[in-house]
Amino acid sequence: MAFDLDGTLAESKSAITARMAGLLVRLLDEVQVCIISGGAFPQFQTQVLDHLDATPQQLAKLNLMPTNGTRYYLFRDGTWREIYSEDLPDAAKRQVIDVLTEGAKNLGLWEDKTWGDIIEDRGSQITFSALGQQAPVAAKTEWDPDGSKKERLRAWAAERLPDLEVRSGGSTSIDVTAQGIDKAYGMRKLMAELHVGMEDIVFVGDRLDPQGNDHPVEAMGIRSVSVKNWQDTADFVDQWLES
Repeated sequence: MAFDLDGTLAESKSAITARMAGLLVRLLDEVQVCIISGGAFPQFQTQVLDHLDATPQQLAKLNLMPTNGTRYYLFRDGTWREIYSEDLPDAAKRQVIDVLTEGAKNLGLWEDKTWGDIIEDRGSQITFSALGQQAPVAAKTEWDPDGSKKERLRAWAAERLPDLEVRSGGSTSIDVTAQGIDKAYGMRKLMAELHVGMEDIVFVGDRLDPQGNDHPVEAMGIRSVSVKNWQDTADFVDQWLES
């Protein structure tokens, strides 16, 4: 069972609740679990791992795929080990940062009041967060309720970065990776690592709409469950465990 993180397992950049933590631990007794997100590994640590009361045997069945699967972590020998990482070249990173900065300023989307870094180098991904990496959920929701601001910048950057993938990320973020990188790419990597097929996976995400960053998983043919928030996800997992 595979999950998106923000908006699916937890509120944006927030820790999972005790209920969700308990359900994930129970789920690890039954199946392999994958969490795939545009976030970097430290985000997985603070949002999920720090709140799981799981045994090493349970953690060994948890597959972590930061930055949309361009990184892959497994729990081995008592620690989280990076199995692979597909980083962008330094020249490409500098170009992306310049384009995102110029675009945000030209389009009037470079905000003065922010919480943390606006642009973050995640190695295999450059992420633009309009209000900063640590912005509160309420501020992000208010900034771009219909997603139009983010889409303007995404389209502007995509036109100037034709050799890279420029995708909508979270509620106020844009992710730039190598061409062809999305959550479907991550799922293909996961299937190869675990030797399973699409029919063996259930994916749960809150952005399965055609413009959403979870949509590529559904489009590739994996059974996908649409949720609006972590509570929907918890209810789904609860029902699945009881079935």
